[in-house]
Amino acid sequence: MRIQFLWWEGCPSHPKARQRLQQALDELGLEAEIEEVQVLTDEEAERWGFPGSPTILVDGQDIDPAGAQQPARLTCRLYFLENGRPSPVPSVETIKRALQAAKNRATT
Repeated sequence: MRIQFLWWEGCPSHPKARQRLQQALDELGLEAEIEEVQVLTDEEAERWGFPGSPTILVDGQDIDPAGAQQPARLTCRLYFLENGRPSPVPSVETIKRALQAAKNRATT
């Protein structure tokens, strides 16, 4: 499983999102190397298809496909929690679903 954690230093929520990513891995009993990518320029944002910070890719797929449709740019990202409330970071459950889906794809 390949995990990339993309972030922009102008957005203060990336440390909490990184912590939630590790929590999700721990709760699922998964070990994976996490490549941390600091996105520095608009050109890098465009190249990565970076809809904002933080962005988590699992095997190249954004954990939030709907949010991934936003334009590539250096900005903070908005996620929606299971109860519909907006959040600057994804929930642990959102991350776990993406990790489990990637694990299932790898075993089929």
